Amino acid sequence: MTTPTEIDYATILASSVHDMKNSLCMVIQSAELIQAEGAKLSHGAREELARLNYEANRLNSNLLQLLSLYRLDRQQLPVQIDQHYLQELFEELLLKNQYYASQRGITVTINADDDLNWFFDRDLILTILNDAVANALRYSTEQILIGATITDNQLQIVVADDGPGFPDFMLHNAAADMHKPDLRHGHTGLGIFFAKLIARAHYNKNQRGIVSLQNNSELKGGSFRLTLP
Repeated sequence: MTTPTEIDYATILASSVHDMKNSLCMVIQSAELIQAEGAKLSHGAREELARLNYEANRLNSNLLQLLSLYRLDRQQLPVQIDQHYLQELFEELLLKNQYYASQRGITVTINADDDLNWFFDRDLILTILNDAVANALRYSTEQILIGATITDNQLQIVVADDGPGFPDFMLHNAAADMHKPDLRHGHTGLGIFFAKLIARAHYNKNQRGIVSLQNNSELKGGSFRLTLP
């Protein structure tokens, strides 16, 4: 009698997510090619294309988070710390999101000194900041601020908007020491959970990175803050 083979559902899911991500990248590339012909499109078509671009990038970010969480669980997620300039990082964030921002009439302002640099994993930090910008774009009215400063020998990165602010349960999740995503309120909480894990993976001199959410900040709306030691 043969023993039933144990199925590793986590690995199957990770493989499926990887395949979905590859297909989604092709969709994003096609959307970008169509954007180049934007002048030939009607206003309604440009709006739908912007929505497609936004949702595809948001989904791609979610898939990246799932893959990273799987690798983190298997202790296979290397954190590659190196020196990076914040201005370059923010310009890439702007490039990823400028089409949707432009179609919605949202002004994205970058506030960081040209020579400001810090040590962190560029890909991981870019992923969580892109998720923060995507959230700000969804709820912003007219303005988004992406800024960085050094305070008390720590890097402070902020993504702020002029929207209605974060709901109470998200503020609570950001403040709590989360060990798993909060699946209540019709919201997975995956974004903030992932951001906190990646922030904590950055440590220096017995200090770890932290994530916080605030309301009534720079632009009177919600503010996502990442602190890296």
